[in-house]
Amino acid sequence: MDEPCIELEHIEKETGRLLGTISSAGQLSTKNTFRIGDVLFGKLRPNLRKYINCDFSGVCSSEIWVLNAQKQTYSSFLFYLIQQEKFIRSACITSGSKMPRADWSVVSEVPFPLPPLPEQKAIADLLFTWDEAIKKTERLIHAKERSLNAYGRDLFDRRNDGNYDGWKVLKLKSVLTEHGDKSTGLEEVYSVSVHKGLINQVEHLGRSFSAANTDNYNRVHFGDIVYTKSPTGDFPLGIVKQSYTENDVIVSPLYGVFTPKTFNLGIVLDFYFSSSMRARNYLFPIVQKGAKNTIAITNKTFLSNTLHLPVDEQAQKEVAEFVFAAREEIGLLKQLAEQYKTQKRGLMQKMLTGEWRVKSEIINQYMEA
Repeated sequence: MDEPCIELEHIEKETGRLLGTISSAGQLSTKNTFRIGDVLFGKLRPNLRKYINCDFSGVCSSEIWVLNAQKQTYSSFLFYLIQQEKFIRSACITSGSKMPRADWSVVSEVPFPLPPLPEQKAIADLLFTWDEAIKKTERLIHAKERSLNAYGRDLFDRRNDGNYDGWKVLKLKSVLTEHGDKSTGLEEVYSVSVHKGLINQVEHLGRSFSAANTDNYNRVHFGDIVYTKSPTGDFPLGIVKQSYTENDVIVSPLYGVFTPKTFNLGIVLDFYFSSSMRARNYLFPIVQKGAKNTIAITNKTFLSNTLHLPVDEQAQKEVAEFVFAAREEIGLLKQLAEQYKTQKRGLMQKMLTGEWRVKSEIINQYMEA
């Protein structure tokens, strides 16, 4: 019988969202059957928090628990119950070191308070409202990000030859200067992140990886462009970011640090290199890979390739203002999504433990429904 099949990789961690299914036809491994209303929880690496509330029937990996709400339990309440820290902690008491799996004999013995069915429904509906707010905010974030990416493709990828008003094809060395300033001993050590740009090394990595003597570390001024010559995720040839840190900081001497002709041009360059594809297109012709996948490129070589860039300051300003405004809006939406998640976690902690109870008049409404 051909049914939809859910594997662990089809469940997005921490969100309760299903990313897709495959056909069960031809699947030879043992599968568990689930029905509408069942709750699934990934027992392999339970710390990943993979769970969904099923609105269809099918089969799933044997690495997924199928939890069936009993007569006095509302399925959506069960779905939120397994997201609670108490449940996750018990699930993380695992067997196996390389492939840790939650132990049902441990989890099944952990007591959880169970309010009356109408109150369960009220709690689940309230938490569902927060989930919907989070989803809508994240969908808006993705839409804004897609719009900004489309703007970048139109700006750089489709206008990369000939002249465009206020734009020219230039070598990077004509718009970036290596100032060569070194540490004074007063600056904090920073690293460069794909998503966060320049960030305090302790905050980003949990501890400092700097040398005992940082006298030869490169100083970074506000607005400088920094090139990290280390492969990272989707950026196998390194990351290029502009510094928006108000105070001077220092970075490893392995990083290239450059001052753009104008601050707005720095924003344009930061935006150009924010795309992994564009970063590769610029760096691939000039980077040499070592035997151990190390990147061999000098700062002079980094500046040797060409880009189609705005040289007119008004053109630079128009791009910079658009990018800055779009990024600021996306940043505020991300903060809002995190606030919703924090508030939801707080509500779960209070309501699923019985510390906060639903008012009787609300429960009566659910009893009458």
